[in-house]
Amino acid sequence: MFIVHVVIHVNPENREDFIAATLSNVENSILEPGIARFDFLQDSDPCRFVLVEVYRTPDDAAAHKATPHYLVWRDTVAHMMAEPRSSTKYTNIAPDEASWDAHPPIRPAT
Repeated sequence: MFIVHVVIHVNPENREDFIAATLSNVENSILEPGIARFDFLQDSDPCRFVLVEVYRTPDDAAAHKATPHYLVWRDTVAHMMAEPRSSTKYTNIAPDEASWDAHPPIRPAT
């Protein structure tokens, strides 16, 4: 697994629009076959967020950045940032990769 934590700080006046745009990106991202998990978290500071993106391979992360929904999200939220977003990349230790497949991501209700 290839895991990315994206830390985001948005301007207070853009918070609701950022959440809406990011929820749309999350709903589409979890449908990608190369994504095992895609979590959207809010800090105790309501303008700070983290995306926890779990890809099956680094190539799947690159493929995600080429999807139409990611490109729309990136361009939509660019002006909402209080500071540039940052990311940290990780490799998985536990649970093992077979455990990820045993617990597929929760899909949005249709």
